[in-house]
Amino acid sequence: MNNLASMQPSNIREMIRRNELVKPTAGMANGFAQANLAILKKEDAFDFLLFAQRNPKSCPILDVTEPGSPIPQMAAPTGDIRTDIPKYRIYRHGTLAEEVTDITSYWEEDMVGFLIGCSFTFEHALLQNGIPIRHIEEERNVPMYVTNISCTPAGKFHGMTVASMRPIPQEDVVRAVQVTSRFPAVHGAPIHIGNPEALGITDIARPDFGDAVTVRANEVPVFWACGVTPQAVAMATKPALMITHAPGHMFITDLRDEELGVL
Repeated sequence: MNNLASMQPSNIREMIRRNELVKPTAGMANGFAQANLAILKKEDAFDFLLFAQRNPKSCPILDVTEPGSPIPQMAAPTGDIRTDIPKYRIYRHGTLAEEVTDITSYWEEDMVGFLIGCSFTFEHALLQNGIPIRHIEEERNVPMYVTNISCTPAGKFHGMTVASMRPIPQEDVVRAVQVTSRFPAVHGAPIHIGNPEALGITDIARPDFGDAVTVRANEVPVFWACGVTPQAVAMATKPALMITHAPGHMFITDLRDEELGVL
């Protein structure tokens, strides 16, 4: 993982394109922004863009592709959203139909891709501040939970907010809030600190997406809005087709973390 942490995004994307790297991307290309993905037919794209604009904590937009183009010109002009994510999910009428490593054969000429800020981006800043990231330590996917927080609806899109969780040592919680608040383009400050039941989470050891991680006695569960929210929205809204990243398997952009930070 150390080698992947220091690699350039374009090199990691090339490995992913060749199916040499099919695993969660946390800890890769440190210093560069990672992104969630949602792909929709053009007829649904405006409603989704409006949904994202109304729910910026969960769905902060980093880039939108031209209809029919798989190239994110702002975020990674040498990238391809059809091939450069380790694992994709195909949702049909709100049901997860398939997980695949390449969506070239699913691509249609009226599709629009949305790259959405990911909290993996600010993990490098947390590590630089001496704050541990448990899912990286344990080589697991980050745990994610469907909460009881409703998104603001837009057009046909509605659903519940998904949150990612990181156990933070009690003495580091305030610093973690300060560090992540600098990155509003990738979810920013936490949406909740402490008691999971306040978010409707009855068992923190059973995440809805990703893997459970160890929460130690001196640690506090801290929750950030998560870009897997569109997948919960897909299941609630049931568009004919939505293609997303598999949770934890991100698109690594050429944008530097600090470009998205607020001083």
